[in-house]
Amino acid sequence: MSIRRPLLLPLAPVYGVGLAVKQLLFRLGWLKQRRLANPVISVGSVSAGGAGKTPVVMMLAGMLRRRGYTVTILTRGFGRAPKTVERVEPYGDAAWFGDEPVLMAQRAGVPVFVGADRYSAGVLAEQSETTGKIAVHLLDDGFQHRKLARDIDIVLLTQEDVEDTLLPAGNLREPLSALRGADVIVVREEELERLQSFIGGLSHKGNPIAVWVIRRRLSLDGEGGKLLKGRRLAFCGIARPKDFTGMLLAGGCQPIETVVFPDHYAYTDQDVAQLQQEARRHGADGFVTTEKDAVKLTPAMREHLEAVGPLVVARLGVELVDESSAIMQLIAMEPRLDRRSQNR
Repeated sequence: MSIRRPLLLPLAPVYGVGLAVKQLLFRLGWLKQRRLANPVISVGSVSAGGAGKTPVVMMLAGMLRRRGYTVTILTRGFGRAPKTVERVEPYGDAAWFGDEPVLMAQRAGVPVFVGADRYSAGVLAEQSETTGKIAVHLLDDGFQHRKLARDIDIVLLTQEDVEDTLLPAGNLREPLSALRGADVIVVREEELERLQSFIGGLSHKGNPIAVWVIRRRLSLDGEGGKLLKGRRLAFCGIARPKDFTGMLLAGGCQPIETVVFPDHYAYTDQDVAQLQQEARRHGADGFVTTEKDAVKLTPAMREHLEAVGPLVVARLGVELVDESSAIMQLIAMEPRLDRRSQNR
């Protein structure tokens, strides 16, 4: 078990009791769930960040859209200042909408609605819907958001999660036993063998939990193959920076240095100046960062960085090893997704 903050270990049971009380209040009906008109598919995790939910949400949005569904994404927008519920502008201000909502609006090809109240975001999405296609909501990071009723719970699981412990000593937002409430567990292809025995011991309402395997790929914008030959300074503000550097190394790129900022970090001009200094100190001829970080850089910030050398954006994409099986499982779990029945 990984204990990231050993001094806080005595508080982990207290956190666990708080979770249990909250779940009990929902079961007793003292805390209410609200339900949207259209099906809600939640994509979540048991950890506080870094499991890779955003790429999976975008992958599902593309999969459903290609099969004729009208898809909207509902998301909180972690760290955003305004409390408003609104549709995300694809190239809007990441400080206003949140970095991940802007990224999804740019990449997913479907409308994204942001707000702390995901039910209100869903209502706004349904009011905006005008087509006659079957509509479905994708709820980003929704496993702990019990105020909105979900029809299907998809939960990402990593090897790091299995070795972790509850907040505040670790990064788990829920105990691993909460996975029994999932309809689908998503694992990375490279971790499937190690997680097989753990997953095999889980069940949902007495039935085996569906397991989807994803394959992750890192693609490079801008310089592309030239990245492998350059002396790049990497920087990122994500929950698991080692995943980013690990995938760069697997792709043949070995950054001369990696500067790590906190997750969802809002970059300033001073940070850009620091990155310029670090690049020159290490003899770097350019930068590489994640797409979640890139959306937070203003045009002026990019210009200053590119005075040192090209800024390459590494995009993390995922694909299902068996997409056809996954869509059939979704339809079996939620009959409203069956287009054939709608035409009878």
